[in-house]
Amino acid sequence: MEFTSAELTGLIGSYMWPFFRIAALVMAAPIFSSNFVTVRSRLLIAIAISIVIVPTIPVAAPAVEPLSGAGLLIVAHQIIIGACMGFMLQLLFNAFIIAGQVIAMQMGLGFASMIDPQNGVSVPVISQFYLIFVTLVFISLDGHLILLQVLAESFITLPVLPTGLPHTSFRDLVAQASWMYAAGVIVALPAIGSLMMVNLAFGILSRAAPQISPFSIGFPMTIILGFAIILVTLPTASAHLVTMADQMLQMIRLLVHPNG
Repeated sequence: MEFTSAELTGLIGSYMWPFFRIAALVMAAPIFSSNFVTVRSRLLIAIAISIVIVPTIPVAAPAVEPLSGAGLLIVAHQIIIGACMGFMLQLLFNAFIIAGQVIAMQMGLGFASMIDPQNGVSVPVISQFYLIFVTLVFISLDGHLILLQVLAESFITLPVLPTGLPHTSFRDLVAQASWMYAAGVIVALPAIGSLMMVNLAFGILSRAAPQISPFSIGFPMTIILGFAIILVTLPTASAHLVTMADQMLQMIRLLVHPNG
């Protein structure tokens, strides 16, 4: 069995260019991009996903020399597309990190921080708890499989071409930052309102009975009631996750579907 140089070039390109988009998404998306996942493991995951997805793509690669200038331009565009898709999903998880930071500041636990393995930065313990909770719920809802489905669809709606994403997609991507902060506030809003009422009650108590020290009573009670409020509002947080994950996955679909 013999292959011509054109056939070999087409075979290499059909797997190489989709691989760069898949690898960029794996490097940027939450869960896969965690510091606990080694670079070698991410590479193996990207190769395995490429082997599964590439045969399902109608037109996997254009007739372009892989090592030519146009081929390198396609590589750059595929990396940008995959990184943007992973970054948008990262905004979903960061919304819950922001919610945990706001709740921690209201509880007086803003100083209690630990290293976030997802991003490698120091975040409050409450944010870390919300991140672990959201990750487990996201996996239990097969969110990672839906992400791979969206990735496979992206090769149909936005095939491998030298053009890449339109400039309007980058504008929409930047606009999602406001969505992240708004989503974080929505998740934290029940706890913010409840803890504000607790602090207000202790403020009135300290004015009515000055001999009661607000630091000796109010501070530990705020922490205890804060944990109780978090326990009560966890079902609401999971419901918000389902809604926001659906919204974000639809946004990712629109990102790689320039024609709407």
